[in-house]
Formats: sequence, structure tokens, C-alpha cells
Amino acid sequence: MEKESKGFLRLSWARERMDVMSAIRMRFAEEKPLKGIKIAMALHVEAKTGVFALLLKEGGATIRMASCNPLSSDDSVVESLRDDYGMEVYAKKGESEKEYYEYLNRALDIKPNIIIDDGGDLTKIVHTERKDLQEHIFGGNEETTTGVVRLFAMQRQGALKFPMFDVNDAQMKHLFDNRYGTGQSTLDGIMNATNVLIAGKRLVVAGYGWCGRGIAMRMKGMGALVTVTEIDPVKAVEAAMDGFDVRTMNSAIRDADMVVTATGMKNVVSYDDLLVAKKNIILANSGHFNNELPVNLLESKSLSRKPVRENVVKYRLENGNEVNVIADGRLVNLAAGQGHPVEIMDMSFALQALTAEYLAKHHGELENRVYPVPKEIDSEVARIKLDSLGLKVDKLTPEQLDYMNEWMEGT
Repeated sequence: MEKESKGFLRLSWARERMDVMSAIRMRFAEEKPLKGIKIAMALHVEAKTGVFALLLKEGGATIRMASCNPLSSDDSVVESLRDDYGMEVYAKKGESEKEYYEYLNRALDIKPNIIIDDGGDLTKIVHTERKDLQEHIFGGNEETTTGVVRLFAMQRQGALKFPMFDVNDAQMKHLFDNRYGTGQSTLDGIMNATNVLIAGKRLVVAGYGWCGRGIAMRMKGMGALVTVTEIDPVKAVEAAMDGFDVRTMNSAIRDADMVVTATGMKNVVSYDDLLVAKKNIILANSGHFNNELPVNLLESKSLSRKPVRENVVKYRLENGNEVNVIADGRLVNLAAGQGHPVEIMDMSFALQALTAEYLAKHHGELENRVYPVPKEIDSEVARIKLDSLGLKVDKLTPEQLDYMNEWMEGT
């Protein structure tokens, strides 16, 4: 028997644990709802993403895929998708900036009808350098907070030339992927990169959105003393009532052993913050782009730069302080870990698949704006997930339905 490759085994392991996707695959394989549709994808190319791409292919689509982050590809999975499944994939771990954009453009060379984006770079290219492709595009999906922020900015400015679905804010995505997925996978990436003890560490989480909540919750569960930094007073109050200390970054970083950013905003930790940081602090980022930490300034202003572990670089600052940066400040859960757990991405990619199907069927009815994922798709994914867990929920009785619509009846 021929030995199966590492990537093939990783894809098989993921597929066996993605029950929601499996249910959708059965229908897609029979109905071929994406027959004749060309799809360009820019996602983190690893096992769960590979299963998603294969599902779309089984649904009749022609796929080209690139990575949405230079450090997030699993080369073994890329190889298996190409060799074992005949898929066109343009990605490798450690892409240069030139290669990154070259690969995105190769994915777009398919002249896609649908784009599936993570972070918004495919969308940006089609709206700037490759406007000729717009005539072919029905619309697309956006996976993450950073990309959704860019989409709404485009919409406000009247620049968006085709409909885009905000998959990130679907309930079956952000309530689970952003919170439980990011929480666990960030912890996994940091521990894999550093092998340090979390218990007893003073740890700062920048941002208390769904991702920040998940990270703070998991770190607290591991015994860390967690401080949250925020710009939103409502989220800051929520963090305080959830039991976390709330301070400014410049204050919190002075006695912190570790900082994790998860905001989608640039320069969340400034170079000046690092000058007063606790010596030998560990810095990690779980936001999409590597601009939440001042990596460029560290590269240009530090007295020295020294790799100290496979995914950790120590910088010695001009005042003698030393800071450790994991994975060049890139997405730590994928650059230094294996990404979100399989069962989490099962739900997220199920939303993506069903939304792509909806777009293929209804694109002619849509305007050039950002749409939420249809409620019926969110509910279908939740229903399939409950079925896979063997769980049941109650239903309203006719009497209860009448009660909901009756405004004169007393208590």
C-alpha cells in the first residue's frame, strides 16, 4: 500500500471531524449548486480550509486558492491539494511580499464569479489594479473582522462594485469561531512557540471584542492574571464585570509578562510602550495583519535582533530593554500553531459554503453593498450542528405562538 502523505492525512483527519460540512457535502455532491461557477479564494491554506475548498469543488465549482497571510500556509496540505486532488493552489509558508501578491493575482486569473476573502486583499485588488475582472464577479464573502471593516469603508465611500457578504458577523461564526476558536488556537500558538508556563503570568489582552473575550477567558482558565485594554467604554465595563483588570496599554505593559493583541487596528502597542515594558516581555498578535505590533520600528530602531526560538525573535531596544516577538507579529494561531480547532471551522466554513450557494442563486437580486448572512443560513448551520451532537431543542406550542402575537391579553 502506498504511503499517504502528511498533508493527505491532515485533510482526512479534518474531514472526518467536520460533521456540518459532511451533511452539506452530501447535498452539494448530488445537486451541484455551484456548477459552472469559478471561485477565487484567499484564505489560510491549511487542512480545514482544504476541506472547505474540496466541498465547493464537489458542488461543481472550479477553484483557485491563494493564502491570505504569508506565514499561515501548511505546505503539506498545499502539496496534497495539488497532487492528490488536482486543485490549483498558490501558497507556501514564508512567502515574500512579492510572492504574496503574485499568488493572489494568480488566483484572480481564473476570472472568478465569486471571491472568498479573508482580510480583504482580493477585494482590494479587484477594485484597484484589476478592475477588468469586475464584470465577471457576482459578489463574494468576507471571513474576518479586518476585511469587514474595509468593506464597510468601501460601502460608505460608494466604492464597492459588487455585493459582499459579511460572514464574520454571522452568529454561528463570531459566537464560536472568534471566541472559542481564537481563544484556544491563540493559546496553542503561544505555547507552541514559547513553551512557557501561563499560570501566574501577568498577561495583557488588547481588545475585548469576540476574539479578545475568547483569549482572555482561555488565559484566565490557564491561571494567568489578565488585564484588558480597550478604547470602547462599554466593552471596558464588560471586561471589568467579567472579572478582568482594565487599564491603558502604557500602564499595563509596565508589569506585563506577555501582551496579546486582537483588535484589527494598527499600532495597538506603540514603540514608546515597549520602551517602558517589563524586560523580556513576550509579544503576540491574533489580529489579521502584522501591524498591531510595531515590528517595522523594532526592525529599524533596535540595537540588535536575535532569533531565540523557531518562531521567536528577541530585540534589544535603544534604552537596553529587551522584547520577544512571536512569528514576526503575524497571526500567532496560524503562524506558530495549527489554527482554529476542526469543529470550530466546520461551522464557519459551512456558513461560507451555504452563502456562496446563495450568492450563486440570488446575485441578480443584490445591490452593491455589504449584506449580513441570511438568517436561514445561520439557523440551518445551527440545526445541523445540533443534529451532529445528538441534541434537541423545544418548539413553541400553538398556544405560545398565539401569546406572542397577542397584545391585549393580560399576564
